[in-house]
Amino acid sequence: MESIERQVMAKVSWRLVPFLMFCYFIAYLDRVNIGFAGASMSKDLGLTAAAFGGAAGIFFVAYFFFEVPSNLMLERFGARKWIARIMFTWGIITGAQAFVVGETSLNIIRLLLGVAEAGFFPGIIFYLTLWFPSAYRARICGLFMFAIPISTVIGAPISGLLLNLDGMGGLHGWQWMFIIEAIPAVLLTFAVLYYLTDRPKEAKWLTEEEKTWLQQRLDDERANRESAHHMSWKQSLMNPRVIAFGFLYMAAVIPQYGLSFFLPQIVKAFGGLGNIEIGLITSLPYAVGSVGMILWSRHSDTTGERKWHTAIPLVFIVVGLIAAAMAPSAVTKMIWLCVAGFGFFAVLPVFWTLPTAYLSGAAAAAGIAAINSIGNLGGFFGPKIFGILKDSTGSDNAGLYFLAGCAVVGIVLVLTLGHNPTLERAGAVRPATAR
Repeated sequence: MESIERQVMAKVSWRLVPFLMFCYFIAYLDRVNIGFAGASMSKDLGLTAAAFGGAAGIFFVAYFFFEVPSNLMLERFGARKWIARIMFTWGIITGAQAFVVGETSLNIIRLLLGVAEAGFFPGIIFYLTLWFPSAYRARICGLFMFAIPISTVIGAPISGLLLNLDGMGGLHGWQWMFIIEAIPAVLLTFAVLYYLTDRPKEAKWLTEEEKTWLQQRLDDERANRESAHHMSWKQSLMNPRVIAFGFLYMAAVIPQYGLSFFLPQIVKAFGGLGNIEIGLITSLPYAVGSVGMILWSRHSDTTGERKWHTAIPLVFIVVGLIAAAMAPSAVTKMIWLCVAGFGFFAVLPVFWTLPTAYLSGAAAAAGIAAINSIGNLGGFFGPKIFGILKDSTGSDNAGLYFLAGCAVVGIVLVLTLGHNPTLERAGAVRPATAR
C-alpha cells in the first residue's frame, strides 16, 4: 500500500505542480510588476505615492467581489476551462496597462485586472484538494506558492532590464514591460486547455489501479471530514470560523503587498543604482522567502503542527520590519527586510492547511474563495496606507511600522483562532485504512 501511495503521489506531483507553479509565476508577476514600474510610471503620469498605492491595490477590491463567483464557476465547469479563461483575460488586460494616461485610467484597468484574475489562486488551492490528500497539503501548497517569491527573484531583474527599453518605438520602458510580460499569460491559455486534467478519474496518465487508489483515498477523507462537520457552500460564506480565517489571512497579506509595491522605490532611494541593480537587490528578500517557504512547509507536514508554524513566521515579519525601519544603513535595512521576507512566504502554505482541513466539496470552493477575497483586501489597504504614510511623513519608516502592526494582529488571531485538531484528524485517512 505504501508503494502505490509513493508511486501515485510522485506521478501526480510531477505532472501538476511544476505546471501550476509556472502559471502562478506568470500570474503573480503580472499582478505586482506595477511595483517595478512605480518610480518612472509615477513620474510620467504625475502620480503621488498615495495615488500610486491606491491604484496598485484597487486590483484587490475587484478581487473581493468576484472571487467566490469565480471559484463556484470553476467547481461547476472544471479547472481546465475556467483557468484557461482566467489566463486569457488577465493577459490581455495586463498588456492594456501600458496605455493608461493618468490616475483614473490606471484605476479602471487595475479594477478590470482584478475581475479577470479573480478566482485563479483560490481555484488552484481548491483544485489541489481534488488531487492531494491532507497529509500532503502544506508541502504541495508550498511548492505551488514557491512561484510567489520566485516571480520576484527572476522577474525583478527582467523587469529592470525591460525598463531600460525606455524611448524605443516612442514608448516608455514601463510600457514595454507591461506589454512583453503580458504575452506568456495569453500563450499559457492554450497550454492549460491541453495539459490540465480536472479530476483523478479523468486522468489518462494514471493507470486504473492508481486512479482507483487516489480517488478512494480522497473520497474517504471527504466522507470523514463531512461526518465531523458538514456545511453547504452558502453556509461556508457566513461561517464565523471561515470569516476569521479571512481576517487572519488579511493580517498576513497586508505586510507582504504593502512592501512589495514600494520595495523597488525603497531600494532606489539608496542612491546610485540602475534599473537592473534595483531589480537584483529587490529580489533578495524574496530569495530568502522562497527557501523558507519550502523548508517551513515541509517541517509543518513532518511534525503535523499547524498553529505555531503559522504564528512564528508572523513574528519574523514583525521583527524584520521594525528593525528595518530603525536600521542605520542600506545594508542592514536589506538584511532585516530579508528576515521579514522569510516570514512573508513561510506563513502562506501552512496557513492554507487550516481552512482546507475544515472545508470540503462546494463548501471548500466557496469558503476558500471567501477567505482569499477577504484576505486579499489587504492587497488594497497595505499599499494604499503605506503610500499615504509616505506622503505625509516623507519617509518609509511609518509605513514599515504600520505593516509590522498588522502582523502583530495576525499573531493574536492565529493564537486565538488556533487550529482544530479534531477536524484535522477527521479529514485524514490513516495508512492502515487507505484502500
